[in-house]
Amino acid sequence: MQSYEERLTAPRSWWLVAALAGLSVALMLVPLGPLPMLGGLVGGVALATVVVSAYGSVRIRVVAGSLVAGDARVPVEALGATEVLDAEEAAAWRTYKADPRAFLLLRSYIPTALRVEVSDPADPTPYLYLSTRDPEGLAAALQAVRA
Repeated sequence: MQSYEERLTAPRSWWLVAALAGLSVALMLVPLGPLPMLGGLVGGVALATVVVSAYGSVRIRVVAGSLVAGDARVPVEALGATEVLDAEEAAAWRTYKADPRAFLLLRSYIPTALRVEVSDPADPTPYLYLSTRDPEGLAAALQAVRA
């Protein structure tokens, strides 16, 4: 059985933005003096870092006969065909091809994705759209678990 695990970490540039957000807070507090400015710098960087870290902590895993994507846990038996999406096709499925009933695990900084049909007739969700850096690997892991 092939297992799969991926963490959808935020790109390095987002950490720079977090530092700049803290610097912006510090600059807003300059008129109040050096101590509030330092507190604003530390607090702003800390808050922005928590936000970036939380957004980039989402995981996609294939474990124990289930696909776990963020908060969703779907048994592999309830899944149908998979479709590997390149950057252009992934953008189409995020926009004009998207179904509002679908489960979307989107990360804008990841251009590729995997679309997995939901074959359970009791589930109104037509498919799962999963942003992933390795859509072929995820599709192979799902196929291996089904076999």
